[in-house]
Amino acid sequence: MKSEKIISRANEKRDYRIYEELGCELIETVRPLYADEKLEDVDTELALLALDSTTISVSLKLCNWAIGKYSRGAVKMHTLLDLRGGIPVQIHVSDGRWHDSNMLDKIVVEPYAIYAADKAHMDLEALRRIHLSNAFFVVRPRNNMRFVFKEELADNGQSSNIVGDYVVELVGKKSKELYPDDLRFIRAVDTETGEIIDFITNNFELSALDIANIYRHRWDIEVFFRWVKQNIVIKALWGYSQNAVKTHLWVAICAYLLLAWAKKTYHSSYTITEIATLVSVSLFEKTDLNELLTSPNEKLRYLNSNQNVNEPTLF
Repeated sequence: MKSEKIISRANEKRDYRIYEELGCELIETVRPLYADEKLEDVDTELALLALDSTTISVSLKLCNWAIGKYSRGAVKMHTLLDLRGGIPVQIHVSDGRWHDSNMLDKIVVEPYAIYAADKAHMDLEALRRIHLSNAFFVVRPRNNMRFVFKEELADNGQSSNIVGDYVVELVGKKSKELYPDDLRFIRAVDTETGEIIDFITNNFELSALDIANIYRHRWDIEVFFRWVKQNIVIKALWGYSQNAVKTHLWVAICAYLLLAWAKKTYHSSYTITEIATLVSVSLFEKTDLNELLTSPNEKLRYLNSNQNVNEPTLF
């Protein structure tokens, strides 16, 4: 208990930006190691980035700065994740009221990258900025979005889960002002559930199926969120000020990046979650890290099955 109080006081006073800067340096080091990772169901060499957020419930009495919905305490971690390797590229920590679409204004757009996001990130002005930066987006349109069909692009055949591929134009004065260019509208069906899924994108080069699969891989970010939540022990935060919580989150992110670095450096076939387990159960053993991460290991039977994220069937 005494040690926890000492750490708590340190987290309250020590500037979180120390760990944020370390995390950014690690991102610059680790991300290039995974640049050649392939997504077997997506045929493109472009950078593939997923944008999403996760909400961490906290006590409003302890974290009075972290106001969420319905008078509850909440911290949100907005993350831009490189799908090649699952490496975080950009992270912003906010209270629960900060809307997801605001994150689009903080992104430093990479030319020729593809950004995948859900309806919560639907912001025509921000999407236009991505378009003008020679980058691409794949997002779910909101239900009230209005457009006219201009052209059908292809007949995808009976064997594909793509049921529509069109060039469209937004209607409505404000929408047209915010995004005056043509868009591509793709309609897909989940062959197992029969659910219809719509997308809009400014990419007219990739196949409709590639576009749908890029969005499906957006769920990969949930693996990263699950890892962070399970490894920062959020119910036992050491400090509850905004500085302390950001410190806690960035330390967890740094740990994740170091494990990702070790995986690539030693050419380990284990997942980052498995590597974390091996390291945690071997802390007090004098073991060569290369051997630990590359040899078959019975310790993995201790891996918590709850850490596995079941990916949805399609989207």
